[in-house]
Amino acid sequence: MSRKRTDSPQGVQGQSFWEHLDELRAVVIRISVVTLVAAVVAFCFKDEMFAIVLSPKDSDFITYRLLRRLALLAGEDLGAFTVPLINTGLAKQFVVHMEVALAAGVIVSSPYILYQLFRFVSPALYANERSYALRVVGWGYVMFIIGVLVSYFVIFPLTFRFLGTYQVSADVDNLISLESYISTLVSLSLCLGIFFEMPVLSWLFARFGLLSAAFMRRYRRHAIVLILVVAAIITPTSDVFTLMAVSLPMWLLYEMSVLVIAPLQRPSQEGEKCP
Repeated sequence: MSRKRTDSPQGVQGQSFWEHLDELRAVVIRISVVTLVAAVVAFCFKDEMFAIVLSPKDSDFITYRLLRRLALLAGEDLGAFTVPLINTGLAKQFVVHMEVALAAGVIVSSPYILYQLFRFVSPALYANERSYALRVVGWGYVMFIIGVLVSYFVIFPLTFRFLGTYQVSADVDNLISLESYISTLVSLSLCLGIFFEMPVLSWLFARFGLLSAAFMRRYRRHAIVLILVVAAIITPTSDVFTLMAVSLPMWLLYEMSVLVIAPLQRPSQEGEKCP
């Protein structure tokens, strides 16, 4: 005998398709206005914004200072380094200024964007679905921000120092373009932010019965090969150092996903063993 659901979506009965469309349009307008205002404010604070964006290129960045301290403990001296940035287009600096300001506006307004989207969708969900959606959205946002911070403080600085100071000959100087610097920083941050969603998505798939820890353990070797392939595709450069710098966090996230979903199978497995 099947059980009927006693809960029901709230706030969706009695609304026509056009009313839902009008409400969605209002949500999009509010999100656009808030994002645009945040982008304009970021555009006005050019010096402060680019002090953060360009900080990983300086040898006194916090990551490099920690590396120097660790190297001194091992009896090595990494020393300071200098990699100048250049501009190769007449209007490129202004375009980069606008692009970075827009990205900053999206990042600053992202909590409000998620709130508006969840507020629009939640009335159509059941109570348990709203609970799952709230957890997925909340933890997904936290993991994305952690991925961006890992890229900014670890992956990108290590990549920039290695590639920016690598020389095939002392006669060849490295002059990194501003466009290359920004595109590498943005692409690595976006990719790491997306890949840090792996534990959250694995938990969600496990709750739906689409994924299990045993399956992930069984195909661990295949996953490692796939991780290397994906990292090789998404990395803006083709060097082995960047490939390993991106692949290692992805593999750690895979192992974390196994640990996250493992407890979800234990109650069901124990229940199956009982007569």
